[in-house]
Amino acid sequence: MPSTASPRALPRQNRGPAAAADNRKALIAAAREVYAEGGLQAPFSAVAKRAGVGQGSLYRHFPDRTALAVAVFEDNVRDLEEYTVPPDRTIDDLLDRVVDQAVVSTAFIELITADLSDRRVASLGARFQALVERLVARDRAAGRIGAHIETEDVTLATGMLATELARADPAQRPAIARRARALFAAAFAPR
Repeated sequence: MPSTASPRALPRQNRGPAAAADNRKALIAAAREVYAEGGLQAPFSAVAKRAGVGQGSLYRHFPDRTALAVAVFEDNVRDLEEYTVPPDRTIDDLLDRVVDQAVVSTAFIELITADLSDRRVASLGARFQALVERLVARDRAAGRIGAHIETEDVTLATGMLATELARADPAQRPAIARRARALFAAAFAPR
């Protein structure tokens, strides 16, 4: 007689170390959801539960919230690096992507900016600075931005944009992004 038990009712097979990469990805995805819904007040354990992994797996991969935030932003920086490689990508494209990322990573922005001297955070900052440097040189050469604009101006603008979006009521985020983008466009324009 065939079993009527649902596949979900069967115990999960422990794949051990072979599941580590999948568990890590699941934890990062779950963290984005859990903290987007509940902010940093959401229990750390909720991440493991949402990912469908045990607490031990969570703590093996991410011993604290900062480690988890760094992993989320590692993915964000990697995405930005890949996204900005094509020669037609501009600072405007970067700002669009930062807006998209900030909306789903709002809770982590406060956490990751709390200790910019943390070596894990600092290395992400250096990678971001390198990609912005590339875009500034590209946009300056194409005449899309003024010679007065430095890499630090663009990194400051992206940080301000992400921080304001993180603090804003979700319904207000599109309007804030539009206003900030208009200010940056005016400030970055060739003179």
